[in-house]
Amino acid sequence: MNIPSELINDENLNKLLALNNSHVIEIVSRYADLCRPAKITVITESPEDAAYVRAKSLENGEETALAMAGHTYHFDGMADQGRDKAVTKVLIPAGAKMSRAINSMDRDEGLKEMDEKLARIMAGKEMFVAFFSLGPTNSRFSIAALQLTDSAYVVHAESLLYRQGYAEFRWLEGFNNFFHFIHSAGELNENRTSKNAGDKRIYIDLEGNRVFSVNTQYAGNSLGLKKLALRLAIKKSHDEDWLCEHMFVMGAKPEGKNRTTYFTGAFPSACGKTSTAMIPGQTIIGDDIAYLKIGADGRAYAANVEQGIFGIIEDVNPIDDPLIYRTLTSPREVIFSNVLIRNDKPYWLGMGEELPKEGLNFSGEWREGKTDEAGNEIKPAHKNARYTIRIGELENADPNLDNPEGVPVDGIIYGGRDYDVSPPVVESLSWPHGVFMGAILESETTAAILGKPEKVHNPMANIDFMVVPLGTYLKNHLKFGSDLDRQPKIFATNYFLKDADGKFLNQKVDKKVWPDPRRV
Repeated sequence: MNIPSELINDENLNKLLALNNSHVIEIVSRYADLCRPAKITVITESPEDAAYVRAKSLENGEETALAMAGHTYHFDGMADQGRDKAVTKVLIPAGAKMSRAINSMDRDEGLKEMDEKLARIMAGKEMFVAFFSLGPTNSRFSIAALQLTDSAYVVHAESLLYRQGYAEFRWLEGFNNFFHFIHSAGELNENRTSKNAGDKRIYIDLEGNRVFSVNTQYAGNSLGLKKLALRLAIKKSHDEDWLCEHMFVMGAKPEGKNRTTYFTGAFPSACGKTSTAMIPGQTIIGDDIAYLKIGADGRAYAANVEQGIFGIIEDVNPIDDPLIYRTLTSPREVIFSNVLIRNDKPYWLGMGEELPKEGLNFSGEWREGKTDEAGNEIKPAHKNARYTIRIGELENADPNLDNPEGVPVDGIIYGGRDYDVSPPVVESLSWPHGVFMGAILESETTAAILGKPEKVHNPMANIDFMVVPLGTYLKNHLKFGSDLDRQPKIFATNYFLKDADGKFLNQKVDKKVWPDPRRV
């Protein structure tokens, strides 16, 4: 297949040809022909390309500059403020089986529908072709990833969250061992949000190592390398006998001792994962997704898939999260999403200061008391408002953040939002017992997921991203542990236990002894 010459100039075409990979050319050609953008721009690792993406996002109105240098804000539409489980489906071939908890559909039917939705969807817009690495570059953890999108914001956000991967594609030497993602925000409203968000679709095609997402901008749905790549990597990990997990990676440094012990931890969204990874005095490698593989010494090693944080900003304040707060309130490259803007300054819920009574937010011009179509009061900022930064910008970034060998794991923590059953801390009796504790994890859903809050069974905090039968997933965990010469200890935690009066347990004790469970 050939890319139509009227869509791509020689400079951009040469960037693709330099990869010497016919699979990349075929993918770009197919979706250029189907989506019919006005032009194609190829983004490499050059500073000039990075500056072009940032400038385009501002020019397109997907981001707007704030008063502080490097800071921008982005809004998603009213119906596009979280991961949409109802329209996120795994495409499975006829006759294949999937666990009932996994939302799936016939592969042929899904691909046909996606072709129909993508037809001419980029007309008049620019298609960006960008290359990234999941995991440290030039590493046994790294997976090359190709992103096609009509959103400069998506490419900009991914450039903060993920390592550049143009060189990774050169090292593929023509093979098709990579993930690819096709995204379109679709038709846009005047405020540059997806006009047809009610018709969004997110389809995961395991056989094609690809994900489609249309009519959505929220990063959890549109950034291919975020939770969409997590699903593809879970399938890959089970084919290759390693673990792909919804986990932070952090270093614990005992006071007065010159050593670091590394932990991973799986928590559902908005249940303390980032805050745990950011405990004062410790170091952070990652706050969301980890790959775990067995090293030559028989130990488990973990690497952060990402190089950045797409974190919930609610309650980030100078008392509870001083390191993140200082980072977000000083000059550097930061994207704020779905916060309140007043006089070119961002405001969010729980930031530790009084919020303005009016401003601009995801609903448009906002005043205190404004309601939505259902009569519900619209808060000044969304509860799922976010910030996007590079981990390297944090004072407590671990020196092994980009170590291609990963870090040795000595402990694994599972935790959820359980108000009335789970004890604060439990240590497993063995690896199989620890897998059991992770498998029975229950948690209340939060604003990170669209829909009414409810308590759900969420094994390893990974059920939303599961693409293999749950039994297969758990068997792989058991096998992984049995293959280790030195197994990490496994713990379960619950920061949200309440008493019979509905009060958090920390309200009964000295906070110097028991930290606020909502913030740890």
